[in-house]
This record gives sequence, C-alpha cells and structure tokens, in this order.
Amino acid sequence: MALLKVKFNQKKRVKLAQGLWLMNWFSVFAGILVFSMGLFLKIELRKRSEVMDNSESHFVPNSLILMGILSCAFNGFAGKICYDSLDPAKFAKWKPLLKPYLALCCVFNILIFFVALMCFLMRGSLDSTLAQGLKNGMKFYRDTDTPGRCFMKKTIDMLQIEFKCCGNNGYKDWFEIQWISNRYLDFSSKEVKDRIKSNVDGRYLVDGVPFSCCNPSSPRPCIQYQVTNNSAHYSYDYQTEELNLWRRGCREALLNYYSSMMSSMGAVILLVWIFEMSVMVGLRLLHTSLESIANPEDPECESEGWILENSLKDTFKSALENLKKLGKFNQVEAGAEGAEGEEGGKTPAITTVS
Repeated sequence: MALLKVKFNQKKRVKLAQGLWLMNWFSVFAGILVFSMGLFLKIELRKRSEVMDNSESHFVPNSLILMGILSCAFNGFAGKICYDSLDPAKFAKWKPLLKPYLALCCVFNILIFFVALMCFLMRGSLDSTLAQGLKNGMKFYRDTDTPGRCFMKKTIDMLQIEFKCCGNNGYKDWFEIQWISNRYLDFSSKEVKDRIKSNVDGRYLVDGVPFSCCNPSSPRPCIQYQVTNNSAHYSYDYQTEELNLWRRGCREALLNYYSSMMSSMGAVILLVWIFEMSVMVGLRLLHTSLESIANPEDPECESEGWILENSLKDTFKSALENLKKLGKFNQVEAGAEGAEGEEGGKTPAITTVS
C-alpha cells in the first residue's frame, strides 16, 4: 500500500505546481538568509579569533554558508521544474532527472538537520576553545613590544570593556600571571625585587587587574591594585565590593554571547528544514501524480500521487534486500577475479616425448 496516497485532477495538479513554484522561491530567499547567518557568524568569530585556540569553531559558519548556497541552487532548479510541469511537453525532459534530484534533496535535508543540531551542540567545543584561547591571550597581554602580539593588550581590554567581564573565569586570573611589562618596572625598587624573588618563576605578580576590569557603575574610584588588601584602602572590603570590578569571566560572557546567537540560528534553520521538507514532499507528490496519468494525451484525467510506492516497512525491506544483493554481487565479482588470477598464475606442464 502506497504511503500518503492522494488523488489529483488537472486543477489540483496545477494548483500544486503553482504553490510549489512559489514555495521554492521562498526557499531561495531562506537559503540567502542561511548564507547571511553563516557569513555573520564567521565574521563575529573572526573578530575574536585571537582569543580562540583553534579553527574548529568555524565548522558551523562554513556549513551554514555551504547550505545556503546549495539551498539557492536546489530550490531554483526545483522552481524551474514546477514551472515546466504545467506544460507536458516541457516536463517530459525533466522526468529522468526527478528521482536522482529527489534523492539529492533527501541528502540535503539530512545535512540541514545535522547543521541545525550542531548549532545547539557546539557549546561544549566552544567552551574549551575559549578557555585555552583566553588563557594564552592573557599571557601575551604585556607583550606590547613583541611583533605579532603587540595588539593583544588592546584586544583583551576592548573585550573586557565590551562584554563587561574580567579575566578568563574571573578577575583573580590576573593575579596568577605577570600582565605588566618589564619595561614599566623599576628594578632598583626594593618592592619590585622582593616580589620577583618571592616568585619561583621570577615573575612580577600582583593582586591587581588591568583598568578594563573596572566597573564604571561603581560609586567609588576603581580599585585595581591591591584588590585583596582591605587595609590598603579606606572603608573597603573586597568581598563585598561587587561593583568595583566585573565579577563575570570573559569565557562565560563570550560563551553566552555565541551560544545564544547559535541557538537562535539553529531555531531558524530548523524552520527552514521543515519548509524544505514540505517542498520535497510536495515535489514528490507532483512527480508521482504526473507519472501515474493513465492517458498522457488527456491531461485532464485523474491520477494518484504518493510519497512512497509501498509502505514504509516494505520500502525498508526492499532497500535491505537490494543492499544484500549488491553485497553478494561484489563478493561474486571478487571471487571471479581471484579465480582468474589463480588460473593465470598456473603454468601448464609440458611433456617432452623423445
């Protein structure tokens, strides 16, 4: 029994073809939207590539760009088919291509669904990428005179100001690295010498943070040095001064920013996927309804359209049997080639009669 069998007359077939033509052009615009989203996400990731550890994060935007291009191509082609289906003479040239085209559409829709899932599931890989990238970026904060790293201070400062964050996981991350360049340290000062000697690695570590960690909403001037020393500042307790510095780490801030962006894109792509599936089902119904016309010379006669010629169970069994036959055929071919090789390797015995 055919799956989703529908009866059509000439009027219904024309309406279906016209509706599909319109839907395909909407799908072309949807493809442009997907392409634009991928391009936007790629630009946003590239803006902060200095604080990302690898290029794996570009898999999703690259996939969106590819899916957008393919969507425009597939739906533009389907729109032409639907337009020509109104004329039996023009539609005849498309008949041999429709089955392969529908198979490609099926693969394409699977890929779109996979990309939509990736938008929702990428948070984990993006988390590790940002954690390592921000850690490295903070290490290079002081290298303002080193070629290739001189921009890192500005990048980190602008990042902390824009996203209202501080450090990797929090402001205390700055206490563990030397973020002040040696050229700005007075090595004749006893305080500087003592700090460097007290550290095993010979680094100048302080309980201070860059100015970009300061919260401008704080009612008092920002305390960015001796942050944990209550006695160094009047009427100050660093554990209760929540407005003094940004408490949120930049990894969390960036992760939330990109995750919300990709979740929104994933929702849009799922809607595009549902729309593409509807177009594919409609095209299949149009294809089968035109093929099942009993009298091609009488285009006004009734016909039947379906999604699958047999039930889902029977179609699955048939596909399995075809795969098994294909496997046996390959085994037979391999066996025949082996037998030919053995025969070719044998040399006939020659008996010499004297």
